[in-house]
Amino acid sequence: MGFKMSRPSFHNEDQQPDVIRKSLGKDIIAEANQDGTIFLDKDVPKDSKLGKEAIRHEKVHLDQMDRGDLSYDDNNVYWKGKKYSRANMNEGSKELPWEKEAYKKEKKKSWYTKK
Repeated sequence: MGFKMSRPSFHNEDQQPDVIRKSLGKDIIAEANQDGTIFLDKDVPKDSKLGKEAIRHEKVHLDQMDRGDLSYDDNNVYWKGKKYSRANMNEGSKELPWEKEAYKKEKKKSWYTKK
């Protein structure tokens, strides 16, 4: 019998994930993590326009993970059952299918997925 650890789901603006401030790589503003947290670069103020937009963007990825559409490991990203190698991937590209949804929704002040 397996054990599945649950994490909170973030289906509306009132539910806020833990945002952890840390140094991220060059040109990385924020990252969504499979444990339901978001890393935000320490140089980006959380309450700035950029910080709020980045958190909204990463919350879309948390929602995608919660829906089972998105997951990842060190080598690949998995989107709706298809495997994408990270070896030569331009992560964050607006052309990646999971990013298209995130870039579209990040501009909205309020969005959520109805279950």
